[in-house]
Amino acid sequence: MKNIIYIIPFLIYISGVAQEFADKEYYLVDSLVLEELPLEDLQLLDSCLKVHHSAKEDTSKIKSLNAICENMMSEDWKKYQFYQYEQIQALFENNPSAKVTKALQAELAAALSNIGYIYSAEGEVKEALDYYSRSLKIQEEMGDNVAIAGSLNNIASVYYKLGQIKEALDYFSRNLNIYEEIGFKKGIATSLNNIGVIYDEQGQLKEALDYYSRSLKIQEEIGGKSGIARSLNNIGVVYKNQGQVTEALEYFNRSFKIYEEIGNKQEIANSLHNIGVIYKTQGQLKEALDYLNHSLKIREEIGDNDGIAGSLINIGDIYHKRGQLKDALAYSLKSLTISQQIGSPERIKYASSLLSNIYERNSEGMQALEMYKLHITMKDSLNNEETQKAATQQQAKYAYEKQKTIDDAAHDKLLAIEQEEKEKQQILTGAIAVGLGLVGILLLFVSLIN
Repeated sequence: MKNIIYIIPFLIYISGVAQEFADKEYYLVDSLVLEELPLEDLQLLDSCLKVHHSAKEDTSKIKSLNAICENMMSEDWKKYQFYQYEQIQALFENNPSAKVTKALQAELAAALSNIGYIYSAEGEVKEALDYYSRSLKIQEEMGDNVAIAGSLNNIASVYYKLGQIKEALDYFSRNLNIYEEIGFKKGIATSLNNIGVIYDEQGQLKEALDYYSRSLKIQEEIGGKSGIARSLNNIGVVYKNQGQVTEALEYFNRSFKIYEEIGNKQEIANSLHNIGVIYKTQGQLKEALDYLNHSLKIREEIGDNDGIAGSLINIGDIYHKRGQLKDALAYSLKSLTISQQIGSPERIKYASSLLSNIYERNSEGMQALEMYKLHITMKDSLNNEETQKAATQQQAKYAYEKQKTIDDAAHDKLLAIEQEEKEKQQILTGAIAVGLGLVGILLLFVSLIN
């Protein structure tokens, strides 16, 4: 199944030189520009296509394409995925043998899942759900539990994007149950974290903290540094939202140290930002500014525009609190511009609110009113989303309580079994003791007769 690949955006300069596409007969797909591919992709294509063109069996040709689809770093992997899918379909039309059919089924399930991922990444969630569901059906027929769990997770993510929380929780719970059955701890921890995220964003902080904490415990058992850091950060967010800033700061700092060890720049920046926001909340503006500026620098390096907008608005707020209105205005305007470019109502809401206050303090009434109107527009837009969110909170609460009842019942059943075994052991031990006592008496009696 295709892993999520994060690709740093880069600028494409248009020149007058026409692009030369690779030979389709050999490279199989349209519009492939070899000069634009990373060296690793060129080496991958070279080795896999040699196998593909020399292979005598169709299944070998399909597997060589699968190696490209799973490992190619550039976006051209999508072209190979659709090509492979077409080839698999064509082979099924030739009524292959049972052995070949079985091999093709596994490849088809993987292809459908990857295409589902493509549609999901492009925001085509209904198409993604269709392909993920078709993949799941094949995996269930094959009895491949690990693959089934992966598809359940993908389907849950799609339902979550659609705002269908009940369905998302159902699929995440089924995913979790499979991982628990097969004892795959890393999968269990990931599932617990995913469920925690749903409850967190639904405002059900107690339930979110429960799942995050369970995930953290398992991550610590298996030594998954990235997973530990993620759980620590998520727990910190819950504490922050509960107003427990001291606890939040402790968890953010622990998360930050781990991300520094593993060198994850994106998460280092997020941790620095979170710590900065806590210091800002506590009124420690100098410390807050240091952390937020550090976070901003990293986010600019990696091209994280959403993160940049968040850092800028918080820095602008600090300058506003200090009365440095010129700096506050510059940072807030820059945040608003980026927020509008990426289309984030949440970021626009905060930036326009701060700008309205800054303009008012500068006695620029018209600009203040304009920003206030923009703030209200974004707020109303988000309130509509909040209304939908509130409607799903009850579903999420029901699902949590239902799952907790099942978990508690299973725990009670386990305790009852353990108690029953203990009582049986006690009876057995007592019987053995009595038996040994009788034997001893008999031996003594025999000894006295002799």
